[in-house]
Parts: sequence; C-alpha cells; structure tokens
Amino acid sequence: MSLIKSISGIRGTIGGKVGDNLTPLDVVKFVSAFGTWLQNNKNKKDLTLIIGRDARISGSMVNSLATATLQGLGINVIDLGLSTTPTVEVMVPELNADGGIILTASHNPKQWNALKLLNEKGEFISGENGAEVLALAESEDFNYADVDDLGNYETRDDAFDIHIQQILDLPMVDVEAIKAKKYKIVLDAVNSTGGIAIPMLLDQLGCETIKLYCEPNGQFPHNPEPLKEHLGDICALVIKENADLGVVVDPDVDRLALVDETGEMFGEEYTLVAVADYLLKNKNGVAISNLSSSRALRDVAHTHNSEYFASAVGEVNVVNLMKEKNAVIGGEGNGGIIYPELHYGRDSLVGVALFLTHLAKENKTVSELRAGYPSYFMGKKKIELTPEINVDDLLTKMEKEYQNEEVSTVDGVKIDFENNWVHLRKSNTEPIIRIYTEAKSQEEADKLGDDMIAKIKSLI
Repeated sequence: MSLIKSISGIRGTIGGKVGDNLTPLDVVKFVSAFGTWLQNNKNKKDLTLIIGRDARISGSMVNSLATATLQGLGINVIDLGLSTTPTVEVMVPELNADGGIILTASHNPKQWNALKLLNEKGEFISGENGAEVLALAESEDFNYADVDDLGNYETRDDAFDIHIQQILDLPMVDVEAIKAKKYKIVLDAVNSTGGIAIPMLLDQLGCETIKLYCEPNGQFPHNPEPLKEHLGDICALVIKENADLGVVVDPDVDRLALVDETGEMFGEEYTLVAVADYLLKNKNGVAISNLSSSRALRDVAHTHNSEYFASAVGEVNVVNLMKEKNAVIGGEGNGGIIYPELHYGRDSLVGVALFLTHLAKENKTVSELRAGYPSYFMGKKKIELTPEINVDDLLTKMEKEYQNEEVSTVDGVKIDFENNWVHLRKSNTEPIIRIYTEAKSQEEADKLGDDMIAKIKSLI
C-alpha cells in the first residue's frame, strides 16, 4: 500500500507498517507536527482547531487519534463529527478557530484515509507551510502539554445548518425560483456524508430527493470517484423515477457531477462551466480553472466579455490565482466549484444551489442547458507507477518528443495541438501519472489518451 506526503495533506492506506502506510503512529506524528507548527506560528497561548470527517470506515479511529493528540499538545478541539470538507472550511472562520483538520481521502477507495490541513481562514495551508509541517514530522520535535494544560474537547452538531444557511443567504442563490420548480432529484452520495448534507440543502430549496447510497456507513457501493463509468445505477434511477436531475458527490462532498433527465452525464467538466455561465451573465469578471480543465470555461467566459486564466493543477494553486485575479468564480474540471463570496474551497453544496438557480431561471431541462455549451469531450486515463519509473525523466522525454507543438511545463507537460490537447502530470495523491485529454469527440479524446499511454510505455 502507500503513504503519500504532499501539499494536499498526508494520505495513505490503513494498516501495515509504520512509515509505509497511514498507521496510528503516523496519524499521531503528523497531527503532532501540524499542531506544533501552529503553536510555533501563532502569537497566542490557547489554540482551537476544528476537526471533521467523512464517513469512511477508519474515520472514527483516525478521529480519536487526532483529537487526543491535539489535546495532548494543549490545543482545544471542536469536533464536528461526520461532516464535509467544505463544511469544515466554512466553520473554521465561523468559530474563529486557528485552523482545522479534515479526515478524508476524498475520492480514494475505502482503505484510504488522509489528513487535510487548514489555516485560520479555513483554506488549505500553502505548499511552503506544508513543507514546514513535513519537516517537523521528520524531526519529531514535539513538546506535549503538562496535565493541567491539556486541550479541551467539545462537539458541535449545527455545522450543516450554519453552512446551508450561509448558502441560502447568498444573493446569487434564488431560493424562491428553485422552490417554484419543485425539482425531483436523485442523489448518489456513495454512502458518505453527502447523504446527510445534500438532502438537508435540497429540502430547504423545496426539492424532492430520491436517495441512492445515502447511508453514511463508509461502505462505498462503487468506485467513489464520480466518473461516468462508475455511475450506471444513478443514470438508470433518474430515468426510472422520471427525475429532473441526478446529483453525485464524492465522499467528502467537494466534487459535484450531474446527470440530466435522460440519464446521460451532464459532464463533470461542465458543472463549473454552467455555474460560471450563470454568474458571469450577471457580473463581468474573471473565471479560473486549472491546466487540465476544459476549454469550454474559457469559451463561456469570453461570451460574457469576461477573462479566463488557468493555474497549475491543485486547489491551492487555483485559489492563489483566483485571489490574484479577484475572480468571480473558479474551480477544477473534476466538478469542483469554488465560489469566493462564500469561501475559497471546492463546495458541492453551493454548486448545487447555484446550478439549480441557473436551471430555474433559464427555464430549461438539464439536457437543453447542456446543449447550449461548446461541445468538448474529455478523456481521463492514468498509468500506475512502479518504483523503477523515473517520472521526471519520462515527462522530459515526452516534452522533447512533441517539441514542435505548443508545450507547457508549468505543471507536468501539457501539449496543445490545433484541435485537441493532452496534459500529463504526476498525481499529488496517488502513485500514478494522470493523462487528461480533450477533443471535439469522445472517441478522439479517448484515442489521444490511448496513443499517449502507448507512447509513454514505449519510452519506459
């Protein structure tokens, strides 16, 4: 199995040997490092951290280890229990906390878990800060509190209510317009915390929710990454129930995929495109996505006389560019919506509310809405890495192989051809090379991906 340390957090599989997997000792070490880093960088004695987790099986165990470790450092803990990544992000500034930890391995299978680290703004810590935390973990230079100075522990059960109310209060969310439509929505929450939070939101928006895999027991009924090949059940159920829409979220509810009323995928890339279309129609501004996201967002931004910019892959990089450009909307082509008026984090709940507002105001079906956008098709493939593969050397070879094309090395290698593109990059969260392609047809996008895999294998 594996233990991966990156700016995205500490991620690994449960069980196994210390240092090779996310074992109890590894949890304690990295939580100790983060807590110590906060103590070293804050000019106050009493620190408070927010903690929340998705529903994966190991969550309760990891939560107990993390909260006890923070208390042992003398740090107070507010435990949200079963939560979502965006909810924890919202609650850190809401409760004036000094940081937060989200226990989730996002779209990874059930044997994985992770620590996602937040600053006092409820945003992921920077790459520089992450490196400092990792260095502390390696040195194990921790100083735990005396018995009279142990941190306090409390729980909160109102986080979802607070998060949802903040969404309903947004000027660009038209609650009454959505309620008037009385949408019937099928929800696949992959048996995690979206099965709690999304129905609460939809109820406030006057929607009927048909629940599919909404029991938060961590037993994922299919691969939890919200891709078309994993979502046959909800596509069929949308048709059977004669629903207006299907909503799919990943285990920590920061990625949003949609299914139209005919049971067809709306397109993971087009979640952000649709929300940006709505927002930029009402306010000219800047839209941001990453290098692996669809050209469709650029096209939609330009139709509204707005600007578009692309960042390196990674939520931290997207957020940094959004702040630099004062963006109206941003996110990632994996269904991640970042709406800065609420907070700088991917948030499926605000994505649902903004999408439904757009759908209601356009007075169209989901398929009609999708038909109005530029038609691009994405391919997403990957190659498993083995220890003997030198990824940097491999990417350099690919760059030279296509030196006569438009090539970017800002983040991995992106090759822009006239009518399509391919982006090759090493994942921050899994031992794989991700291969993203885009073209004017699905067949062309898939073929481009297959061609790149063949080329990479030949170079290996």
